[in-house]
Amino acid sequence: MAETLRKNLDRWIAAGILDADRADRIRSFEQSRRSGERLRWPVLLALALGGFLLSLGVLLFVAAHWEELTPGSRFALVLLMVAAFPVGGALTSEKFPALSLTFHAIGTVCLGAGIFLAAQIFNLEANWTNGILLWAVGALIGWLLLGKWPHAMLLALLLPTWLVGRWFYGAGQNGDGGGTFVWEGLLLLSLTYLSARTADHASLERKALASIGGIALFPCAIIAVLTRGELAHHDGQHPLTAPGLILPWLVAIGAPLCLALLLRGRAAWMNGVSAVWVLGLALVAPHRAFLWSDWDVMGFYVWAAVGAAGLIAWGIAERRRERINLGVAAFALTVLFFYFSSVMDKLGRAESLFGIGVLLLLGGWGLERLRRRLVTRVGEAVS
Repeated sequence: MAETLRKNLDRWIAAGILDADRADRIRSFEQSRRSGERLRWPVLLALALGGFLLSLGVLLFVAAHWEELTPGSRFALVLLMVAAFPVGGALTSEKFPALSLTFHAIGTVCLGAGIFLAAQIFNLEANWTNGILLWAVGALIGWLLLGKWPHAMLLALLLPTWLVGRWFYGAGQNGDGGGTFVWEGLLLLSLTYLSARTADHASLERKALASIGGIALFPCAIIAVLTRGELAHHDGQHPLTAPGLILPWLVAIGAPLCLALLLRGRAAWMNGVSAVWVLGLALVAPHRAFLWSDWDVMGFYVWAAVGAAGLIAWGIAERRRERINLGVAAFALTVLFFYFSSVMDKLGRAESLFGIGVLLLLGGWGLERLRRRLVTRVGEAVS
């Protein structure tokens, strides 16, 4: 039974609107109805896999026969590809909503292919990122019209892709390199996506955003760490104060915070704290004059451990298990990287292997016990 219905029934009983017997009958009815309507996981897996393979097959078919088609046939094929799947989704919306959702998702994916194929047909020489923007606009229109979570998920993927592509396209045109703010902005955006789902707001769109954030968190964090000192000496200035990078930094930090404010309201202050931590990655970047100093090594690992602990505390405060799990994993990775980079080379071969074995066994056991205890506490607070 949905968490929202359970809370509403408890509130109505407390207010005297419903008695306990009527509330139990409503619970039983909703539980039986939802269990009968819920699709089994093999059906969902078949729909997801079928939609993916169908999209891939359409794109491969078009690519294989593209040279054999006349310009008119190409454009007709593009129009058919873009229009057929939404029509199929509309026809199956009442009898098979899950299949309708799959068709609409395939149609939105094909929209992106159609945009780029149409540009090729008419030999349009333009910035390729404009195609990504048009694709994102199409996903936005689909979400506003239908309110389906795949459109929101594609929009959440396409808009950052357009912004990043726009920067790198402009940087390539001007002969400039990429900036560390790109990856730190994506890291902050992944944290914003991860925090979209809360105990009180758990719609399908928010679940999709949280899944995207959880998947993208570690890759963005690792790349942000690897590039954190990339612009440390851009024209002899710090990357946070170089005049040409002020606006990109404002976009990279401000856009995720504005999105967090829209999604979370007053609770977005926690996202502001995460932004301070992300900015700190640039501040602990190694400097040439102190490249091998103790602070350059220890300061970064301390800051990474603070971020992992903060993610765990965030999960406890908002009763989200996935944030606790990711925070524990981030702390474990920080300890392992510190051991391999700063401890292992100072020991002998036997001592280093013995140390990593003890660290994995005892440290892993201790972290797992702590994770289970925290997750259990969060589960008890939710129930």
